[in-house]
Amino acid sequence: MITMIAAAAENRALGKDNQLVWHLPNDFKRFKSLTTGHYIIMGRKTFESFPKPLPNRTHVIITRQKGYEAEGCIVVNSIEKAIEICPKNEESFIIGGGEIYNLSLPFADKIELTVVHHTFEADAFFPEINKNEWELTNSEFQTKDEKHLYDFTFETYIKKEKTPQ
Repeated sequence: MITMIAAAAENRALGKDNQLVWHLPNDFKRFKSLTTGHYIIMGRKTFESFPKPLPNRTHVIITRQKGYEAEGCIVVNSIEKAIEICPKNEESFIIGGGEIYNLSLPFADKIELTVVHHTFEADAFFPEINKNEWELTNSEFQTKDEKHLYDFTFETYIKKEKTPQ
């Protein structure tokens, strides 16, 4: 199963200048609990935004740069190759950025989306979720508090079965 996991604002903003524009500790906890022990697929810029590789996950980096290397990571040049490398009987996660999410949408089976209830100026955006193709199966609203400056909602979408024409 291929799962896209992201946090995006109401205007689908993901971030600006290769950084998130909000800090939501409960979203980080959810991301960690869902992705630990799994393959995570990301673009080079997303990988380079981390101070170091995320622990207890197999990193698959997609880049067009010839000869790009990252210690302890698998480097490929297409979303298809990234997905091919992942174990077929396990859940693997697409973790960004914007271009990788757009390329991944046709391959994804599930979306774990944190919707941040605010709009932000951004240069990377999550793709539009077509409600004809995706079914919202879970939604958990979280109220802002002293650790979270914005309300947010954890949403889970499952790709609908295609009906024969």
